[in-house]
Amino acid sequence: MRIFITGIRGQLGTALTKRWPAAQVSGCDLPECDISQLQPTLDAVADARPQVVIHCAAWTDVDGCARDPIRAYQVNAIGTQHVALAARAVGARLLLLSSNEVFDGTQAAPYGEQDAPCPANPYGWSKLAAEWTAQQIVDDCCVVRSSWLFGHGGRNFVHRILELARGAAPLRVVTDETGAPTAVEDLADAIFSLAESGQRGIFHLVNAGFASRYELARAVLDLCGQRATMIEPALLASYVRASTPPRNGCLRNSAAAAIGIQLRPWQEALQDFVGSLQPAGSAAR
Repeated sequence: MRIFITGIRGQLGTALTKRWPAAQVSGCDLPECDISQLQPTLDAVADARPQVVIHCAAWTDVDGCARDPIRAYQVNAIGTQHVALAARAVGARLLLLSSNEVFDGTQAAPYGEQDAPCPANPYGWSKLAAEWTAQQIVDDCCVVRSSWLFGHGGRNFVHRILELARGAAPLRVVTDETGAPTAVEDLADAIFSLAESGQRGIFHLVNAGFASRYELARAVLDLCGQRATMIEPALLASYVRASTPPRNGCLRNSAAAAIGIQLRPWQEALQDFVGSLQPAGSAAR
């Protein structure tokens, strides 16, 4: 099976390249190929002649998207249109990576695949537009929603907490934003299984269980032996930022579980990831 990955040098793209033999995998990324430009995208996919296109490339700076919603739409929605047209032109299946931020977070329960999206910010709207576009253009399409990714090869919340812990300023982390922390390596395994399954539709792929940002930060520091590092609880309302994140960003993996694709608890995945960050021979205190 020939695989083409957009955003191939990102943290998820990098993890996905390891799931298939190297000879079967190709892809594109900035600056060589800008998916917001149609012809370079068509050319890159046509040259690779893939059977499956996995579309990971996106502008994921949520606050940046709020400040520049036109660019968010150009990259995330129009860029997805270009990738979908390229996939259709070569007869490839399309797997699109989307986000929990297509939901506004006002629901009390975790969101399932059947729940109606209603984004609360421009990033979420641009990703929802990407979902609609992809499914309209490519019949053989999977939409994969995930959340709170952490892994090697990119900046994420776990890295940020560790950076802040090394500084002099006290840590303040919100207690009223919840989600499913998800390891990139586990997500890559699940996407591999989904790609090989031939399924289509919408799938929520996140590690099992949920946490607040505060609980996730506390777990990171504890695993790194920094139990004495204090974190001041805060509320979303106390932060001035361009974007409005969903308070409840929890996703429920119903569709994937029905075909035998399940991800382990986020605590186990986080322990493995933090352990991989420790210097050789060191141990958490």
